[in-house]
Amino acid sequence: MQRFEELRFDNIYARLPPIFYSRHQPAGLNNQFLIHFNRSVAEMLGIDPVEAGRQDLVDLVTMNKPVQGFDPVAMCYSGHQFGQYVPRLGDGRAILLGQLLNDQQARWDLQLKGAGRTLYSRQGDGKAVLRSTIREHLCSAAMHGLGIPTTHSLAMFGSDEEVYREQIETGAMLIRVAPSHIRFGSFEYFFYTQRYEDLKTLADFTLEHYFPECWKEQDGYLGLLKRVIESTAELIASWQGVGFCHGVMNSDNMSIHGITIDYGPFGFLDAYDTGHVCNHSDYQGRYAFDQQPRIGLFNLSCLAQAMLPLFNENPESAAELATAELAKYEQIFEKAWTAQKRRKLGLVAERPEDATLFDQLLDMMQQSQTDFSLFFRQLSESNPQACRDNFIQRDRFDDWSRRYAKRLSQESRSETERRASMQKINPKYVLRNYLAENAIRMAEDEQDYTEIDRLISLLSSPFDPQPGMEHYAQRPPDWANTLSVSCSS
Repeated sequence: MQRFEELRFDNIYARLPPIFYSRHQPAGLNNQFLIHFNRSVAEMLGIDPVEAGRQDLVDLVTMNKPVQGFDPVAMCYSGHQFGQYVPRLGDGRAILLGQLLNDQQARWDLQLKGAGRTLYSRQGDGKAVLRSTIREHLCSAAMHGLGIPTTHSLAMFGSDEEVYREQIETGAMLIRVAPSHIRFGSFEYFFYTQRYEDLKTLADFTLEHYFPECWKEQDGYLGLLKRVIESTAELIASWQGVGFCHGVMNSDNMSIHGITIDYGPFGFLDAYDTGHVCNHSDYQGRYAFDQQPRIGLFNLSCLAQAMLPLFNENPESAAELATAELAKYEQIFEKAWTAQKRRKLGLVAERPEDATLFDQLLDMMQQSQTDFSLFFRQLSESNPQACRDNFIQRDRFDDWSRRYAKRLSQESRSETERRASMQKINPKYVLRNYLAENAIRMAEDEQDYTEIDRLISLLSSPFDPQPGMEHYAQRPPDWANTLSVSCSS
């Protein structure tokens, strides 16, 4: 483990042509201070946890003190937002400081979010507020704890700087960590501006540093598209399995690494509702929970179209190659989602009736507004009365329960083994919106940040019982129904 100054920082992205980014120095905030340092992320990066106690850490990441290897840039990209193409977006409130190469030779981007205006800020101030920063910091840890690929947040900083959104709020920053911050929209930008040589440069850069194994295939560029299709389909299946709603699945919010990125108006299902829309700004329900698989394919189609000049000089031949790969998405997703459903019910053997058994359960949950996470955890704990109490039509649930018991009897595992396996896939704790809101209110109203640390610890082990913390697994209070999150969240 190393001190900050001993780490090997670089910025390989900044060595690309200037069209890929704009250079900016991070702007600090008034009276900025460290709120939380995620020690598990630090360990992953090879950073000594004692760095959490440094008084000058915020000065280092905002470059008030020099750090060898930092070369800050804001990345340029475009994307489809709510289905409409926007010619240029880019990092409007984030600055890529550089890459860190840890002892395992893994390369990690360090990006400072909320560090001031960039060329791509448009009418924005380039800053982040405490509310949204807490939400991203918490959800990054929560998703990692659930085993779902995600960006990470190393540290978050507060300040007494006033930032205006719908009202005056407090400015904040976080250090976001990812293998890279290359997005579907990064490729779209060069395709729609017809900069095909730059498009090739981006693809070659991506393959060289992140997907070198694709060069062994007959067509490395097509191999890259295959990898992204596979990882994206599997990612979205994992979202559906825990009831996670992203909220704003624009193509610029999709990572080529198949990881969850850009936490804004996200939410985990409370009462099961297949059409749940967690983003108050999504007036048409484009990014509803049940639409996420379809939108995943739409975004992959945007990426595939942007990569067409790489596949073949003949547009029709290139389109045929891309279409053939996109056609595999649904099968990959269904395979991953079916495996999720079977595991949530504690089933190992594959039987044709399993899909119907699961879908009938979801239909009953929809009608009864059954709490998604709570029910599946109760099912994994073999608590039949608690499960039954979740439903309005209890006779119908009793019938389903008998068929489920008969199906379980066909398994070779013991009940103890089944329960243990189910509790490894059905979390006891998820980051419900009201839990995040409690942490936000304590931070904003009382400058008390202890709930953030408590939730990070809790959500890092979401499948474990954690005695004394059971109240975090209960149904949300009535006031939680009044919470609303939007694109400004």
